[in-house]
Amino acid sequence: MRRARWRPLRAEGLTLSACLLACLLAGPAVAQTAGGEGLSPTLANIKATHTVRLGYRESSPPFSFLDHSNRPIGYSLELCDAIVDEIGAEVDDADLKIDYVKVTSDDRIPAVVGNKIDLECGSTTANAERGKQVAFSPLMFVAGTKLMVPKSSSVTQVGDLKGKTVVVTKGTTNEQAMHNVDARQSLGLNIITSPDHEQSYQMLVDGKADAFATDDILLYGLIARHKSQDKFRVTGDYLSYDPYGIMYRKGEPEMKAVVERAFRKLATNHDIIPLYNKWFVARLPTGEKLNVALSPQLEEAFKVLDDNQ
Repeated sequence: MRRARWRPLRAEGLTLSACLLACLLAGPAVAQTAGGEGLSPTLANIKATHTVRLGYRESSPPFSFLDHSNRPIGYSLELCDAIVDEIGAEVDDADLKIDYVKVTSDDRIPAVVGNKIDLECGSTTANAERGKQVAFSPLMFVAGTKLMVPKSSSVTQVGDLKGKTVVVTKGTTNEQAMHNVDARQSLGLNIITSPDHEQSYQMLVDGKADAFATDDILLYGLIARHKSQDKFRVTGDYLSYDPYGIMYRKGEPEMKAVVERAFRKLATNHDIIPLYNKWFVARLPTGEKLNVALSPQLEEAFKVLDDNQ
């Protein structure tokens, strides 16, 4: 059964770089095919199986995580729901089933490339290197690498970690960002990895690392989820720029058109900002509240997608 869809509310302003990024990630629109003809491999398989396979993350709140009943929920999954609806219209099947497939930072790209999932609904940075292997939706969030440290720590910036241990989640852009800053500043960091964000967090809790480096929004989400505001803090300057997108297979213009239409409909119908607020401003279904307001850059990126602008 499909999850109950959120009910849109009404809501109410990019730098040139964000505008260009949104347009770049969206790519050119492709005309909708009539009668199911000319379907791309992904769409043809969905039509044949009546199923869309969504890759989800277990511990990337508020993008993709498990609720108290171990059900996948989150901002990215609701965006994927909108894409699934658009896929249903494209393949003339209003009752598509969803198969949820767990992925990790390390295996999410192979899962897309290897046809194990149709959409990756997590917290994945869309960059040029990854763009050689996979395709991305229009911009859905902008984050950047920061540090989580114990409240008692004297660390306020990455330079304070000289010679210390930093944990990163394997297969993330944060891992590369930390290696880059380590080399650039000659910090002599001991950079260790774990399979997912929850385990990286636990390594910090257990004192096996002096800091946990990942996207700031994920750090805030983990702190809120564990109610550990009195134990940990997020600190330092941004060590990377990480624009997020929904990931799918590369080289399928019909699929690209479907994904872009879904985003444009959300923006044009003024549904995308209430959806953002549901997951980043309001209290989450699991009880946490992040209170992360929509950034001006992301607001303008959403405006670029609005066909009424």
